[in-house]
Parts: sequence; C-alpha cells; structure tokens
Amino acid sequence: VEFLYCDLASMKSIRQFVQRFRAKNCPLHVLVNNAGVMLVPERKTEDGFEEHFGLNYLGHFLLTNLLLDTLEQSGTHSHNARIITVSSATHYVGKLHLNDLQSRYSYSPHGAYAQSKLALVLFTYRLQHLLTANGSHVTANVVDPGVVNTELYKHVFWVVKVVKWMTAWLFFKTPEQGASTSIYAAVSPEMEGVGGCYLYNEERTKSADVAYDEDLQRRLWTESCKMVGISDESSRVP
Repeated sequence: VEFLYCDLASMKSIRQFVQRFRAKNCPLHVLVNNAGVMLVPERKTEDGFEEHFGLNYLGHFLLTNLLLDTLEQSGTHSHNARIITVSSATHYVGKLHLNDLQSRYSYSPHGAYAQSKLALVLFTYRLQHLLTANGSHVTANVVDPGVVNTELYKHVFWVVKVVKWMTAWLFFKTPEQGASTSIYAAVSPEMEGVGGCYLYNEERTKSADVAYDEDLQRRLWTESCKMVGISDESSRVP
C-alpha cells in the first residue's frame, strides 16, 4: 500500500495528485470514488463550490476524467479496468437543479447532499455510455453501500446521534460490511465487462427514474466540464 495525498475538495490538489500518480507510470485497474461529506452547514470549497456538490461530485468528476487515459491504457478485452462510484439511497429523493447546482438560492443540507448523490448516478450512466461508444475496455458502475456506522453522521442533530449510538449495532452496517458492494464491483468475475449498473448488497437494482434521463445526463456532464475547466469531448457522442 502506498499513500498519495489528494484533497477532493480542491481542484488544484486533484490535478497535483494526478501528476504525481502519472509520474509513477503505474497501470490503473480500479478506481473507487468514495470520498464524501454529509449534511454539512452551508460553506464553500476553496474553488467556490458548495461543499456537497464540490467534494462529493465535482471532485470525483474531475479525478475520473483526468485518470481516464490511464484507465483505458490499463484495461484489456479480458480484464476491463473498473470505475466504482459510491452514491447513496438518498439519491432517490434528490433533485438536480441545473440552474442552481450550488444551492445559492435556497440551501438545505439534506437537499444539497441528495443532489450530489443523484449527480453521481447520472455521471456514472453517462460515463458508461461514453466508454462504450469509444470502445474502451473500462466499465463504470455506481454503488449504494447502505447505512454504515461511520463518522459521516457527525453533522446530524444530537438526537439523531443518540439514536444512532443506541441502535447502530442493530440497524447500521459496519464499515467492512458497507465496503462489500464496492469490493464486489471492483473484483468480482461476475462484473467483468459489465457497466452502467446501480448495485446494492452486491446485486444490480434500479436507481431513481430520473437518473435514466439521457438528456439530463448530457446536460450535467457538459455543465460539469465547464465548472472544473476541462474540454467536453463527449459533445461528439450522441
């Protein structure tokens, strides 16, 4: 195991990380996008993005796009490189406000978090479409880890924290259990060559209906490229 620092809330840090990784000339067979914050008070990243959207979504969007070349070079016909992005069941109630992705007009921690998790699902489906269109030996899937007992809940109300403390052993997954579906997506032979899936408890399941809206997927991708400052090469793909 080798550690390389990367702050997903900083576009500069992400670009520096990618430079350091590429300098090692290593193949990249699996990328797991797992960083995140939840229900944080209204605040911005150093790039001026609302924190849920900037860290949970845009950070992973930029990181994945900057590493795509390496992933495509690493994948083969019999052993595809794999991209796994961790979303949440919260995406089912999420709404994507393309005219206000930064929640500037009306901020709600729950709404901003749900929007970021919906964006990750839309991103994954669009990414898989582009990978398939380009004939890339790379697959992209999105994972719902379930309700996991981690520090992600540190910003919830104190009453919820007490209830969580009392019931975690019964209703919450351990971090190891929460990671199982991501590991399944990353290494299972059953997922070889399979992309564009929403996975829960190591099984393919249906995501929110709005996540399958291809026009919304395209529009979010185009807007995301503008926000992180990369060219939108997907514009040539229907």
